Parts: sequence; structure tokens; C-alpha cells
Amino acid sequence: MIKITLPDGAIKEVAKDTTPLAIAKSISEGLARNVISAKFNDTVVEVYTPLTTDGTLTLYTWNNDEGKKAFWHSSSHVLAQALEELYPGIKLTIGPAIENGFYYDVDFGANVISEKDFPKIEAKALEIARGKHDFSMREVSKQEALDFYKKQGNEFKVELIENLTDGEITFCDHSSFTDLCRGGHIPNTGIIKAFKILSVAGAYWRGNENNPQLTRVYGISFPKQKDLKEYLELLEEAKKRDHRKLGKELGLFTFSQKVGQGLPLWLPKGAALRERLEDFLKRAQKKAGYEMVVTPHIGQKELYVTSGHYAKYGEDSFQPIKTPKEDEEFLLKPMNCPHHCEVYKNSPWSYKDLPIRYAEFGTVYRYEQSGELHGLTRVRGFTQDDAHIFCTPEQLDEEFKNVIDLVLYVFGSLGFENFTAQVSVRDLENPDKYIGNVDNWEKAEQAIISAAKEKGLDYVVESGEAAFYGPKLDFMVKDALGRQWQLGTIQVDYNLPERFDLTYKGSDNELHRPVMIHRAPFGSMERFIAILLEHTGGNFPLWLMPQQCIVLPVSEKHENYAQKVLNSLENHEIRALIDNRNETVGKKIREAELKKIPFMIIVGEQEEADNTISVRKHGGEDLGSISVKDFSDLIKKEINSTLKSF
Repeated sequence: MIKITLPDGAIKEVAKDTTPLAIAKSISEGLARNVISAKFNDTVVEVYTPLTTDGTLTLYTWNNDEGKKAFWHSSSHVLAQALEELYPGIKLTIGPAIENGFYYDVDFGANVISEKDFPKIEAKALEIARGKHDFSMREVSKQEALDFYKKQGNEFKVELIENLTDGEITFCDHSSFTDLCRGGHIPNTGIIKAFKILSVAGAYWRGNENNPQLTRVYGISFPKQKDLKEYLELLEEAKKRDHRKLGKELGLFTFSQKVGQGLPLWLPKGAALRERLEDFLKRAQKKAGYEMVVTPHIGQKELYVTSGHYAKYGEDSFQPIKTPKEDEEFLLKPMNCPHHCEVYKNSPWSYKDLPIRYAEFGTVYRYEQSGELHGLTRVRGFTQDDAHIFCTPEQLDEEFKNVIDLVLYVFGSLGFENFTAQVSVRDLENPDKYIGNVDNWEKAEQAIISAAKEKGLDYVVESGEAAFYGPKLDFMVKDALGRQWQLGTIQVDYNLPERFDLTYKGSDNELHRPVMIHRAPFGSMERFIAILLEHTGGNFPLWLMPQQCIVLPVSEKHENYAQKVLNSLENHEIRALIDNRNETVGKKIREAELKKIPFMIIVGEQEEADNTISVRKHGGEDLGSISVKDFSDLIKKEINSTLKSF
């Protein structure tokens, strides 16, 4: 007999070789019908895997992220089989599950695949799925695996196997199909009821542009047809909210091939939006005791060697800038923190001076591969709302909690209400990924967990997600479409103060190292605005809108009164414009709706006679005729409902 511990602490004593499915059945028939994957002692297993030792078992259904991962990973095998049957002679490479669905990278040889081929691939995949083929894992020797793929002439799989050793190579079989695989599958293909090819794209083998280019086939699958229908409707809504589309329609930003890929140009309305966001955070930071600094866009290479950034990010940086002086090299700034360390180092500090809080909207540059660039969410030049706090170890807990308060204030003012926190710690299996000593890491990790608990955050601990110099608290926000984004990060760092020899004089008159907190509630202005655009669909909070209302005179003879109304609105600090084009009021309203302008003010003969304005809200609600003063009060009330003081 073996003892199996379940997530709730219950222990089941079962016969050796009992499967997770049998254990699920012993709990309830309903669970047995729905369980599709399992984890045993931190290893993902199939529901038919015989359990041979004592251990901890977690059962997954479609409703768990891990269950979806197994479902989509299994579906990638079905996709691969369908492609092989439709296009004989292709070479399969890798096919993982991703956040939504899966992909398979394929060398199609002389075959060309396009959108018109999607229906036949989907039909073939569903035909295979209906066969209810079991997924079966088997261990093979390295030589067997090499022989299998050399016979197929698949150099990609051969390369993968050459980096493995005997005892860690497994194949997965289903139907007539075999694939190199580590495991983690659903019981059989019959669970897959809906299958959709989403797109195809180019992808370099192993992400290296010097390697052969493959075709990446993206797909998604579901256990019910209605789930696919709902997902496709969500995709359509996401297309409408795409920040690249909205940014163009609202006149916020653009890109130029002559300026360069991944380098956004902010148009007047977008620049005004950015400025308002910056001013909003600057006001809160000032109240929280931050001081603004400004640092250069470049720095000597040695600066980033000292910080450790060059060793970690050198390959992702732009090439060094050489000067007329021999052996002198500069880099475009990839991070602000080394510069802030040098600002701190400019003066001697006492424990009585700390904490020191430096903030900067600093633009940084990283050379992202062209295939990775995406609108504002992945760029080569971006501005971070960066700040660094230098404090004593005794001040760390309070300072960290204060930063949490600031992040929550930002989220609340911008309508991000659905979020969780992620404590990102080291991967203990790969210590070489990190710098600094173990004691400091342990202290930093514990400080973050303690602060998250005290603030009552809904948090999880994720191993291996820490920055190379310290652990961090990331805020994972769900947008209006239910998609999750990482927004806002706070990091504890004992390492950079050591590397830059930062000190303060303690009460004992001896020199001590400060602790450094890195924080950026927005993260990057570019990415934050992109996510905010998609979350709101361009209907920003009223306080942030570049244009809060537009005045629409009914005819030319009402333009003087329209100007008088505009002046009055501006006196009440309401951002407004007049649309005095020779167009109908109906057309002007339709265009104002498309531009997401919150309020339309119509002025004609009656309004001029009564010294009032007729107000129409974005979306069609008619607020009737009111005075400019009452309208101003309405605007202030709506702004105050979202924009609280910090």
C-alpha cells in the first residue's frame, strides 16, 4: 500500500500502481468524469500513470490552468498528426501549450500554408479527435530516439535529442502518431470537441535568427463547442480594442520606418495623455516624499558592467557607441537604476537622512528582435516611471508597504480593480542565474512576503521569476476582456548597493549598506498606455481624457455663442474644442462618438436664448439643457468619483 496526500491534507491509502483516475473515482464519479490531468510530487503525470510511492497528488480539470495546459498540449499533438497526414514529408519541431491555446513550429518544405487551408486542417484534427485515441507515454533510449528521427530525416528533433541523456527521453503515442514529448496529456483525444486554427506566422528555429525559418501554426481547442464560440467572440472584441487600431483612430501615436522599428512617435493628443499620467503620478510621489532626478540617455559601458546588467542584457542591448577616444565605449541606457546609484553616491549620508527616494521618467533602450516587436507593448525605446528608494534594513518593511499603497492608488484611479499579486523568488535549482549572497536573498524574499501578507494582498509565490539581482512583487491585472497583464512591480535589492559600494553612517558611527527598492507602478509608459487603451476601449477615465467635451454649434450663426461657451468651459478647467465645420450636427455627433469624446455640447437658438447648453453623453444618453456651471459640477463629480487624492 502507498499513502497519497491530497491538496486538502486528506491522506488516502491505496494499492501500489493505483492511477490518479482511480483515486478521482474514489472521491466522486463527477470528479472522475472531469479530471483530465494530474501532478504527483511536482511532476505532471497522465491520469492513467501508475503511482508507485507515497506522495502528494493534485487532480486537474478543464477549470484549472494546469488542466488547460494539458488539454492544449495534447491538442498540439493532434494538430501535428493532422499536418503530417495532410502534408507528407514535413518536419515537426516543437509544439507547446501557451497562455491561450498552442502552436506547432513546422518545416513545411515546398508546401505553403495559408488561411484558406485552415478549414481542412481543422476538419482533419477533429476527425482524429473523434477516434478517442489514448495518449500513451513510453521511455526510449537515446539511440532509439536518434534512429527514429534520423530515419525521418528530421534534423530538428535529432538536435533536441542530442542534448538529452539516456533515462530522460520519452515518446508519446496516440493513434498512428508518435512524438518526442515529456508528458502531461489528457486521457484521450475524444475530449477535444472544438478545434480552431487561429493564424500562421514565421518563426526561427529555437528563436535564433541565424537558424532556419519555420512556419508557426497557432491553434486553440475546447471541450465544448460553445466555449470556442465564446472565445471567438472575445477575439472579435479584442480586435476592436487593439491598441494599435485605437491609437491610430484617436490620434495618439504612430510609427515611422525612417525613424526605426519599435520607436513610437507620440502625436499631440498622445503626448498630452502621457503628460497627464506623468503629472498624476508626480503629484502622488511628491506627497510620498520622492524627489525627481534626471539622468542621461547613455552611460559608459563600465557603469553597466559594474551593475551586472551588461553580463545579463549585453546581447539585448544596442551596439556600444564608440567615441574618438581609444577604448572608450558608451551604451544607450538599458536601465535607470545604475544611474540612480551614482546619484545617491554623490553625497555622504547618515541614517537620519534615510530613506532617500529618487524618481525619474527615464527613457531606456533595448534591442528587441524585429519579430518580437508589437505596437506599444514591445518596443525598443520606452519610458519607465522608475524610482529607487535607499533605506536602512529597519525601514525596509514600512517603505515596501508604502509602495504597495502607491501602486494600489494608481490602479484604483485608472479602473484596474481585478488583480492578484505575485511574489517572484529565485529558482533554487539554478543559482547561477542570480547575483548576490544567499542570506541577502532570503532576507529580501521574506520582506516581500511579509509586506504582502500585512497588506492583505491576494498573492502567490512563483519560483524562478525573480530579477537577477533580487526578488520582486509583481501585480497581475485582469483587463475588461479577462486577459492577464503584469502591471506594476516592486523589487528588493541588496546587491546593487554592494556593487556600487553605497553606504550611510549609522547611529554607531560606522558605515553600513542601504537596502534598495526598485519600483515602477506603470512599468513603462508605452506598455501601460497600450493596456489601458485595450482595457477601456479608448474610453479613458474622464480626468485623463485628452478632450473631455466638444462644442457643436447648430449653424454658423451660433458660432459666437459656441465660443463664449468654450471660454466658460476653459475657465472651469474643462478640456474642450469647437467643431465649427460646415457639416450637419448629426455627422459631427457620429464622428465625436468614434473619437470617444465623453460629452457633446450642442448649442443653437434655444440654448443661446436661455444661456444654457444641451449635453449628450458618449454612448447616446441625453442629459438635457443645463447651465455651464451645472455641467462643470457634473464633470467634477465624475472625476472625483475615480480620482481620489493620495
